[in-house]
Amino acid sequence: MAVLRDAAAECTACPLWRDATQTVWGDGSERPDAVLVGEQPGDEEDRAGAPFVGPAGRLLDRALAEAGLPRERCWVTNAVKHFKWIARGKRRIHERPNSREVAACRPWLEAELATLEPRVLVCLGATAAAALLGPKVRVTRDRGRIVASPFAKRTLMTIHPSAILRAPDAEARRAEYSRFVDDLTVAARCAHSR
Repeated sequence: MAVLRDAAAECTACPLWRDATQTVWGDGSERPDAVLVGEQPGDEEDRAGAPFVGPAGRLLDRALAEAGLPRERCWVTNAVKHFKWIARGKRRIHERPNSREVAACRPWLEAELATLEPRVLVCLGATAAAALLGPKVRVTRDRGRIVASPFAKRTLMTIHPSAILRAPDAEARRAEYSRFVDDLTVAARCAHSR
């Protein structure tokens, strides 16, 4: 994994590397119960050089613990390894990566998954699901169900934790968080069964 991480740090396969602070490689247990794949690093992740360390990452950690799948037993990563953003004043605002940028990072993600051999693979959000399962998947339609993929016999789609943070009010956030924990509980059960 260290060899892959070092090689990815030099990647210039798409233009995103120019404006990113650094490549953000996956992190966690290299013998994971589950591998979780998000879209791309955010502002805090780009600055820290680690995935899921911002508000969405803290929410993910709490949900994983409630689902019985503690983060220290997982590997967390992203489909795209550089932060894509636009400037709004002094802030760097997330911008969704396009299909070419996702495709440019795909060899890194495939190498990461091949090295990890996940028991369970969790796609966090539409970009991760499309990157791993193709463009016809729909997280809202298919979330919480286990399907086979080329990368793991047990693959599950759910929302990205940032979607919970963007919910319109406290009641909607509570409902989405509860469904998110339910989805992760399905992944935890699969991770703990042979």
